[in-house]
Amino acid sequence: MTFSVSQNWPALDTYRTAKTALVTGAGSGIGLAVAQGLAADGYDVVLAGRRLEILQAAAKVIGVQGFPLVMDVSKPDEVTSGFRRIEEHFGRLDLLFNNAGTGVPGSVLLEDVSADDWQSVVATNLSGAFFCVQHAFRLMKSQSPQGGRIINNGSVSATAPRPNSAPYTATKHAITGLTKSAALDGRGFNIAVGQIDIGNAATDMTRKMETGMPQANGTVAHEPVMDVNNVVKVVRQMVALPLEANVQFVTVMATDMPLIGRG
Repeated sequence: MTFSVSQNWPALDTYRTAKTALVTGAGSGIGLAVAQGLAADGYDVVLAGRRLEILQAAAKVIGVQGFPLVMDVSKPDEVTSGFRRIEEHFGRLDLLFNNAGTGVPGSVLLEDVSADDWQSVVATNLSGAFFCVQHAFRLMKSQSPQGGRIINNGSVSATAPRPNSAPYTATKHAITGLTKSAALDGRGFNIAVGQIDIGNAATDMTRKMETGMPQANGTVAHEPVMDVNNVVKVVRQMVALPLEANVQFVTVMATDMPLIGRG
């Protein structure tokens, strides 16, 4: 089966020295913000997502260093095609930021989550992240110089869940296991794998926090948010390290959000 994985990408300069990064869920929010930060640091950034028009708009924001790639991470064949496209065009991958994620509405009770909704969250948040790590390993092991960095976007909800968040929380808890296992398996191949857990970064997805979020005590309360560029700064610090050093886990959150002591 053939997938439309990208628009036509321009040919690369023969003498290019830029590194290549792949950001999933890159069309908006944290993904787009991180992609902009990586481009500012000199990376060519492959912007992966499901909707080409959104990715093309994101690429225009970034400029010549942005390369839109239509790739639904929940579909193994599309991930295979996407990574093949990256290898053919760039010849290597230096950084994977595993960011694509989804959930079910917080108003849906645990017992009312449908099987389809559960499978959809697992397919994107966990299976999709694994497929991308798997292909990144294959490419990073085979390229010269060998190695690269992988950063998984976890969540503070993995250890301090919100009410009615079982599918999202379960998958993000599993991402920690994936990060640890991949970090171990990557040691002998110069592949550094770490994780960033983010709490209340201000994006379109968190606008509802301004009006109120369900709390563990049954109330609904406004929650503070932080500028998404704080996330970008942390990711850039992680990426700036040599591969001999790794930030295994880091949490960046709005200082006053109700996380510490939640529940």
